[in-house]
Amino acid sequence: MSIRPWRDIHRRQSRQIMVGNVPVGGDAPVTVQTMTNTDTSDAVATIDQIRRCEEAGADIIRVSCPDVPSTAALRQITRAARVPIVADIHFHYKRALEAADAGAACLRINPGNIGSNERVAEVVRAAKANGCAIRIGVNGGSLEKHLLEKYGEPCPDALVESAMDHIKLLQDHDFHEFKVAVKASDLFMAVAAYQQLAEMVDCPLHLGITEAGGFVGGTVKSSIGIGSLLWFGIGDTIRVSLSAEPEEEIRVGFEILKALGIRNRGVRVVSCPSCARQGFDVIRTVQALEERLQHIRTPMSLSVLGCVVNGPGEARETDIGITGGGNGRHMVYLSGVTDHHVQDPDMIEHIVRLVEAKAAEIDAASAGMPQAAE
Repeated sequence: MSIRPWRDIHRRQSRQIMVGNVPVGGDAPVTVQTMTNTDTSDAVATIDQIRRCEEAGADIIRVSCPDVPSTAALRQITRAARVPIVADIHFHYKRALEAADAGAACLRINPGNIGSNERVAEVVRAAKANGCAIRIGVNGGSLEKHLLEKYGEPCPDALVESAMDHIKLLQDHDFHEFKVAVKASDLFMAVAAYQQLAEMVDCPLHLGITEAGGFVGGTVKSSIGIGSLLWFGIGDTIRVSLSAEPEEEIRVGFEILKALGIRNRGVRVVSCPSCARQGFDVIRTVQALEERLQHIRTPMSLSVLGCVVNGPGEARETDIGITGGGNGRHMVYLSGVTDHHVQDPDMIEHIVRLVEAKAAEIDAASAGMPQAAE
């Protein structure tokens, strides 16, 4: 289905950098990131969590490197990871040097926190020598003292001034492979800061509403903040910050992108909130299908409607649809057309098989492969 004019998003043109083998900015897809919460020095536990995040679809994964044991384990971690690893560095510039040597694809730093100009120069030399990008991470909760004194409190102007100061530090050392974030837990502050910064620089922007909260509250705040910016065409890579497992951050990130039509991955489910008209238990059915279909990466759509009021109309717009009927007998739609019925006890397994078959068909067609005979 083509994008309608009123849905079209005109993306801000940024220059492109490489984070390992993943392009960020320019015309590259908006990437989805998360961050591990294991003790980085425990390489096995960290790699296990990275693997789960990779399976959830993570494009880039960040790990914290606060001490020597963490950077010592990083070499094993970066070798095992299938996606680029960003090393999160605060204050200790030597950790950045060690992380760059250990295979980090990107260093997340605040150049102003690294120390003297010579220390910044050392980090830049290490990044250049190892092909690392740098993310300047400005945060409303850790603004420099002089900016808090100047503005009185965290605000968009303070976030942007901090970012511009840090950008100048890197540019003064002839380093340009960087992206920038100006995060705040106040979504209005963050959105305003990103909008302002987007007008001033051409580097890629990393979006996020920091310390957004738990799964439900944080998802809502992040969807409003990140979603608004993406709708304005701002943003090249995102991280949804939740007090939840990293895999959940990835899933929410992709749902935001799918909702905006920016990037489609996996099954987009259209479902009703359920009511007394429902011919089956919509809530439990959707929960089961979302769980069972997490392995599908092929972009496709599935409508799950409890009755015939809106069911047929929604089914016409999706690849596969099911509408609740009477006596436990439900209508299945394929490519928007009524096709057959399914009995209630067989419904979930039947829909899973249809989705898997449709995904295989789409994948084969996109690869130019011949279809297998049925």
